[in-house]
Amino acid sequence: MQRKWFQYWFNSPFYHILYSQRNDAEAEFLIDNLSSYLKPAADSRILDIACGRGRHAIYLNKKGYDVTGIDLSEQNIKYAQQFEQKHLHFFVHDMRKLCFINYFDIAMNLFTSFGYFETEKDHVNALKSFRKGIKPDGTLVIDYFNTQKIIKNLTQQEIKTLEGIEFHLHKFVADGKIIKHINFEHRGKPYAFEERVKAFTLADFERMCEKSGLRIRATFGSYGLDPYDEVKSERLILICQKA
Repeated sequence: MQRKWFQYWFNSPFYHILYSQRNDAEAEFLIDNLSSYLKPAADSRILDIACGRGRHAIYLNKKGYDVTGIDLSEQNIKYAQQFEQKHLHFFVHDMRKLCFINYFDIAMNLFTSFGYFETEKDHVNALKSFRKGIKPDGTLVIDYFNTQKIIKNLTQQEIKTLEGIEFHLHKFVADGKIIKHINFEHRGKPYAFEERVKAFTLADFERMCEKSGLRIRATFGSYGLDPYDEVKSERLILICQKA
C-alpha cells in the first residue's frame, strides 16, 4: 500500500524545523486554559491523539495527570519516549484504530492533527475511536484551524528561511483540501513534501460528530478560549461529549 503524505512528512526532521515557531510556551498556554475550563480531577487519565514529539502530553503530565500519547510517526514517538515515566507513556498507533474502551477522562487532538484522510468515512471512524476511548462522561477536545480565515488570507507563495534552509511554500485550495507544497534543498539534495488537510468547517464537524455519536458542547476560536467567530478566529476548538 502506498504511503500517505503524512507518513513521510511527520517522520521528517524538516517538519520540526519548519514549524519550530510552535513552541512549548504556546502548548502550555493552551493546556493551562483547557485545564481551567475543563477542571479535570487530579487523577484524570488523558489521551493525546497525534501527539507528535509530546509537547502537550509532557506538560499535561507535569500538571499531575496520567497521560498517554499516540502518534503514527515512529520518529516522533521514539523522541517522546525519552520522557516516559510512571504516568507518561507514548505509543505508535493509528488514530482510526484505538484499542482503548471507556478508559480516558479526556482525549485531545491538538494543532490540526485531523483532516488528513481521503474519505469522510475514515474521519468518522477516527471520531468513533476517540469516542470509544473516553469514559461515558468523558470529554473530547479537537483543535483545528479556522478554515474560513485560512482560505481568505491564504498566501499562495512564501519563502521561509529557518536553520539555514530556504523553504519554498506553495499553498492553494483544491478538492476540498488546503494543500501546501514544500520544496527546499539541504546539503545539495532537493526535497519535496506536501500537506493535504481537509477544509472542514464547523458544519462539517457537526455532521461528522453526529455520525460518530458525539455532541459538541462548546466552541472556541483561540488558544485563549475566546468565542469562535468563523470570520475572525484563528482556531476552531471543539469541546465534545458522548451523545
